[in-house]
Amino acid sequence: MMRTGWGTTRRVRAAVSVSAAVCAVTAVLPGAASAEPARGALGAGVERVSVASDGTQGDGASVGGTITSDGRRIAFSSVAQNLTTGFPMTYEKVFVRDRRTSQTLQMSTSAPPIERRPVISGDGEYIAHWGLIQRDTKSFLSQLESQGTIGINCSGLSCSQPSLSEDGRYVAQVGTSGRPAVRQRIEVQDWHANTTQTVFEFDHILPSRPSISGDGRFVAFEDGQAQDVFVWDRTDDTSAGPIEGPSEAATLVQLSRDGSRIVYLSGSDTYVQDESSGSEQLVPDARGLAIDPTGRYLLYAPRDTSGPSLVLRDLVTGTDEIVSEQPASAGTDAVSTGGRDVVFHSTADDLVPGDTNGTSDVFVRRFY
Repeated sequence: MMRTGWGTTRRVRAAVSVSAAVCAVTAVLPGAASAEPARGALGAGVERVSVASDGTQGDGASVGGTITSDGRRIAFSSVAQNLTTGFPMTYEKVFVRDRRTSQTLQMSTSAPPIERRPVISGDGEYIAHWGLIQRDTKSFLSQLESQGTIGINCSGLSCSQPSLSEDGRYVAQVGTSGRPAVRQRIEVQDWHANTTQTVFEFDHILPSRPSISGDGRFVAFEDGQAQDVFVWDRTDDTSAGPIEGPSEAATLVQLSRDGSRIVYLSGSDTYVQDESSGSEQLVPDARGLAIDPTGRYLLYAPRDTSGPSLVLRDLVTGTDEIVSEQPASAGTDAVSTGGRDVVFHSTADDLVPGDTNGTSDVFVRRFY
């Protein structure tokens, strides 16, 4: 690996922390998930969001789903051609569903022929996505208000896997050089100031996905070759890492938007690291998928496939709530503030009435 732009590097098991002491690992054992929301059932339920503005179900598969901090807007990708009006395109496209107005907007009207699952800024104003143009991948940023799309710069031939700050100003992404790619770097672009910073440069192209905090200060990323996770502080120009599990291998899941906690996988377990204290919580036999902006609520998939497929854990109380009994999947940024809403996709046809399209749809479960 080649390090660029770091003032100080500290090798620690914990994430950013002023303490050099060995972190205590608190095991949070899976409890019996309640079939009823622990925070009250008022307004609780499942809603399908991969629908047209008039409620018409999609005529093609919809996947992914990232949600704003307040739960109002959800971005997802779909090959459905009937979610919005206009010239039909058979490739995967990016949509935003506004749950308050019940409007569905297509955000990638001039998109490349292959889309990747989008991310939405915490305030819901910007959507980032990436796709293949000829031989290279490029990242794009769409503004909801103007529905305009701009390219996101990177120093290499290809850009991919963008992560957005709360207001969409800062974009962390992977840039690769060479064709075929031979090396890659983690970058942060401030598109307001038109500047790009290199966080870390690798001499390999193994997985190195970034996750940026809501204020754009912290960037977590993984080194797929070393199987470690690092955190960079853009304000202090310092780094912490590697963050490792007991097996000395870690895969990044997500940094919470407030920067307080980082989720990573190690072996068959999930770890949630507290940035201020350096302590860890262990969720055994579980695959962490996302964490809410406050760092309190963790969405995970139990390794035991005989039970629910998705569960939301309150990391303070240790209690669980079932998100989906049916087979379902979810990605990062899938939980709104306070764990109120969780977005996921599933091929199950009994989550909401009238699901007859026989394909994958995007849903949101609201707990209260």
